[in-house]
Amino acid sequence: MTDVLPQPDCSLQAVCEPLALEEPGSKRPPNTGARLWGRVRSRLLRHKLDPQTVETKNWHTDVIEMNGIKVEFSMKFTSRDMSLKRTPSKKQTGVFGVKISVVTKRERSKVPYIVRQCVEEVEKRGIEEVGIYRISGVATDIQALKAVFDANNKDILLMLSDMDINAIAGTLKLYFRELPEPLLTDRLYPAFMEGIALSDPAAKENCMMHLLRSLPDPNLITFLFLLEHLKRVAEKEPINKMSLHNLATVFGPTLLRPSEVESKAHLTSAADIWSHDVMAQVQVLLYYLQHPPISFAELKRNTLYFSTDV
Repeated sequence: MTDVLPQPDCSLQAVCEPLALEEPGSKRPPNTGARLWGRVRSRLLRHKLDPQTVETKNWHTDVIEMNGIKVEFSMKFTSRDMSLKRTPSKKQTGVFGVKISVVTKRERSKVPYIVRQCVEEVEKRGIEEVGIYRISGVATDIQALKAVFDANNKDILLMLSDMDINAIAGTLKLYFRELPEPLLTDRLYPAFMEGIALSDPAAKENCMMHLLRSLPDPNLITFLFLLEHLKRVAEKEPINKMSLHNLATVFGPTLLRPSEVESKAHLTSAADIWSHDVMAQVQVLLYYLQHPPISFAELKRNTLYFSTDV
């Protein structure tokens, strides 16, 4: 994970966005902002792939200059086990960091209110937004939404209607990321990894459906709800550029991750930051996204014929 810290007098967006809107007759080319931001991203990626940079824990300062505009930024790299770490929580109020079973029981709902409202808002006015779920929302907006949902503020719906759609999408991702354990659970993680690796289609189908049946009801119902939403988003791929694979790449490592014990067992050096497990996590979600509609009732009906032990 890359932490980027622009210098106090230089916000990347503040510098780049106005430049992109300059009049054609100005001295500076009108696309300077976009090109400058492209160079910043390229520089970040190049350092991200540099083993020596990955090994160091120090901040790295860099400067990029174009057409008289200078951007200075600092960055450092945080290992995957730290950036994706879930902190055990005994919190019972609010929704972030609270077990999904606790939230649904308190709300007397099948799917957490925050999930339903964010999905509804995205489908209402963001389903055709280019890069929806891939493009990050403004961090302060996301934190504001988080606070409102945690407080169960009566102005939630009004705030959602006025908020940038990428912030709402980011809030939904943050909710799943901050669950005390992944939506697809720590217990079933090794079985999901084994199931997706099966080469026989029939065996894989049986295993992957059996694993869904093994999830707690609140987790399963919420997962199926999210699954159908992401499929609807992907139907607009010609407009929003978000394919099923793109969505699986965004959500896979959030919904399905190894427990802290599993992570420590696998991450033995900084070179393991990008674990091969990430590809499998993406493939698991992609499998379900590409699968014909999955019915909760049908899954539960078939439970009679399967053991629930994995």
